[in-house]
Amino acid sequence: MFGMIKNSFFGSNEETEYKLLSSESKDGVSFEVRRYEAAKFATIASEGRSYDQVTAELVRKLLTYIGGSNDQGEAMGIAFPIIVTVYPRNDGVLSRRLAVAIRIPSTYQISPPNPTDSAIKIEERPGMTVYALQFGGFAGESEYRAEALRLTRTLGETAPFQRKQYFCCSYDPPLKPYGRRNEVWFLQEEP
Repeated sequence: MFGMIKNSFFGSNEETEYKLLSSESKDGVSFEVRRYEAAKFATIASEGRSYDQVTAELVRKLLTYIGGSNDQGEAMGIAFPIIVTVYPRNDGVLSRRLAVAIRIPSTYQISPPNPTDSAIKIEERPGMTVYALQFGGFAGESEYRAEALRLTRTLGETAPFQRKQYFCCSYDPPLKPYGRRNEVWFLQEEP
């Protein structure tokens, strides 16, 4: 089974496709196991500031790149979600290091335009299998941390996922008031 995520940001109708491996529920918490194929992403990183202090600024920079601030002046559209890689400390608090990424739309995967902002990098990411937990509302660091803790408890100590990082994903433009979709992804350890 395949899942599709549609969006219409910047006039695009890009679909991010994944293979749904399973949909599970444990202790009243529902999550999915998904497989995403390798792809190119526009990424930007930050150190020294907290999640809530810096994510909006970094997302804006990536949206500017996708919207045409690149060497070809191309408004590419966008493939949601916006993915923020975070690195939790042992106490669950997020370190002041993170990376924000947006998947380059399919039409530009082979040869993406070069960013005009030198802080933005184009990165080839390998395919990955994730445990995905969906939740609604406006999400900041505290909401993502709470949902990550919920997914950690649901999966248990023996589940094969990376504990040194996880992904905070957002699917909606910042001004969308209702029906917001956010997810926490844990990267499954490959056998």
